[in-house]
Amino acid sequence: MYSIYVIELSKKVFTENRKFREANPQFNGVLECLYVGMTSKTPKERFDQHKNGTLSKKGHNISSKIVQKYGLYLRGSLFNHIDPIKTKAEALKLEEQLALELRRKKYAVWFN
Repeated sequence: MYSIYVIELSKKVFTENRKFREANPQFNGVLECLYVGMTSKTPKERFDQHKNGTLSKKGHNISSKIVQKYGLYLRGSLFNHIDPIKTKAEALKLEEQLALELRRKKYAVWFN
Protein backbone atom coordinates (compact mmCIF):
# COMPACT_ATOMS: atom_id res chain seq x y z
CA MET A 1 0.00 0.00 0.00
CA TYR A 2 1.11 3.56 -0.73
CA SER A 3 0.36 6.88 0.92
CA ILE A 4 0.44 10.40 -0.46
CA TYR A 5 1.95 13.04 1.83
CA VAL A 6 2.56 16.80 1.87
CA ILE A 7 5.46 18.56 3.59
CA GLU A 8 5.56 22.29 4.23
CA LEU A 9 8.83 23.86 3.09
CA SER A 10 10.54 27.02 4.29
CA LYS A 11 9.74 29.92 1.94
CA LYS A 12 13.51 30.30 1.52
CA VAL A 13 13.26 27.50 -1.07
CA PHE A 14 11.48 29.96 -3.39
CA THR A 15 14.20 32.62 -3.19
CA GLU A 16 17.18 30.23 -3.06
CA ASN A 17 16.22 27.48 -5.55
CA ARG A 18 15.92 28.55 -9.21
CA LYS A 19 14.34 25.26 -10.38
CA PHE A 20 11.69 25.48 -7.65
CA ARG A 21 10.93 29.11 -8.61
CA GLU A 22 10.71 28.26 -12.32
CA ALA A 23 8.32 25.38 -11.60
CA ASN A 24 5.95 27.74 -9.77
CA PRO A 25 5.34 30.90 -11.83
CA GLN A 26 1.81 31.12 -10.35
CA PHE A 27 3.14 31.60 -6.79
CA ASN A 28 2.34 35.01 -5.28
CA GLY A 29 4.00 34.55 -1.89
CA VAL A 30 0.75 34.38 0.08
CA LEU A 31 0.38 30.63 0.66
CA GLU A 32 3.07 28.11 1.60
CA CYS A 33 5.72 26.21 -0.32
CA LEU A 34 5.02 22.47 -0.36
CA TYR A 35 6.52 19.12 -1.35
CA VAL A 36 4.14 16.35 -2.42
CA GLY A 37 5.35 12.76 -2.38
CA MET A 38 4.19 9.18 -2.16
CA THR A 39 5.57 6.35 -0.06
CA SER A 40 5.08 2.74 1.01
CA LYS A 41 6.06 3.80 4.54
CA THR A 42 4.11 6.05 6.89
CA PRO A 43 4.33 9.75 5.99
CA LYS A 44 6.18 10.35 9.30
CA GLU A 45 8.80 7.66 8.50
CA ARG A 46 9.28 9.09 5.01
CA PHE A 47 9.61 12.66 6.33
CA ASP A 48 12.30 11.45 8.76
CA GLN A 49 14.13 9.71 5.89
CA HIS A 50 14.14 12.95 3.90
CA LYS A 51 15.43 14.99 6.84
CA ASN A 52 18.12 12.44 7.79
CA GLY A 53 19.45 11.93 4.24
CA THR A 54 18.69 8.20 4.39
CA LEU A 55 20.55 5.91 1.98
CA SER A 56 19.05 2.87 0.28
CA LYS A 57 20.54 -0.62 0.74
CA LYS A 58 22.57 0.07 -2.42
CA GLY A 59 23.89 3.35 -1.00
CA HIS A 60 21.73 5.74 -3.03
CA ASN A 61 20.40 8.83 -1.28
CA ILE A 62 16.61 8.37 -1.17
CA SER A 63 15.87 11.76 0.35
CA SER A 64 14.82 14.83 -1.60
CA LYS A 65 17.49 17.53 -1.33
CA ILE A 66 14.71 20.13 -1.24
CA VAL A 67 13.01 18.45 1.73
CA GLN A 68 16.31 17.75 3.49
CA LYS A 69 17.25 21.44 3.35
CA TYR A 70 13.85 23.19 3.52
CA GLY A 71 11.35 20.68 4.96
CA LEU A 72 9.57 21.93 8.09
CA TYR A 73 6.79 19.46 8.93
CA LEU A 74 4.01 17.29 7.51
CA ARG A 75 0.81 19.10 6.49
CA GLY A 76 -1.73 16.43 7.43
CA SER A 77 -4.71 18.66 6.64
CA LEU A 78 -3.70 18.53 2.95
CA PHE A 79 -3.42 14.73 2.66
CA ASN A 80 -5.15 12.92 5.55
CA HIS A 81 -8.36 12.65 3.48
CA ILE A 82 -6.60 10.48 0.85
CA ASP A 83 -7.02 6.73 1.39
CA PRO A 84 -4.06 4.35 0.97
CA ILE A 85 -3.44 3.37 -2.66
CA LYS A 86 -2.86 -0.20 -3.87
CA THR A 87 -0.36 0.26 -6.70
CA LYS A 88 2.74 2.39 -7.19
CA ALA A 89 1.47 3.55 -10.60
CA GLU A 90 -1.81 4.81 -9.10
CA ALA A 91 0.09 6.50 -6.26
CA LEU A 92 2.41 8.32 -8.69
CA LYS A 93 -0.60 9.53 -10.68
CA LEU A 94 -2.38 10.75 -7.54
CA GLU A 95 0.81 12.46 -6.30
CA GLU A 96 0.95 14.48 -9.52
CA GLN A 97 -2.79 15.26 -9.46
CA LEU A 98 -2.58 16.57 -5.88
CA ALA A 99 0.54 18.63 -6.65
CA LEU A 100 -1.10 20.26 -9.67
CA GLU A 101 -4.34 20.88 -7.73
CA LEU A 102 -2.35 22.63 -4.97
CA ARG A 103 -0.52 24.71 -7.58
CA ARG A 104 -3.87 25.80 -9.01
CA LYS A 105 -4.78 26.96 -5.50
CA LYS A 106 -1.62 29.18 -5.60
CA TYR A 107 0.68 27.10 -3.40
CA ALA A 108 4.26 26.67 -4.65
CA VAL A 109 4.72 22.90 -5.06
CA TRP A 110 7.57 20.51 -5.79
CA PHE A 111 7.05 16.84 -6.68
CA ASN A 112 9.03 14.25 -8.61
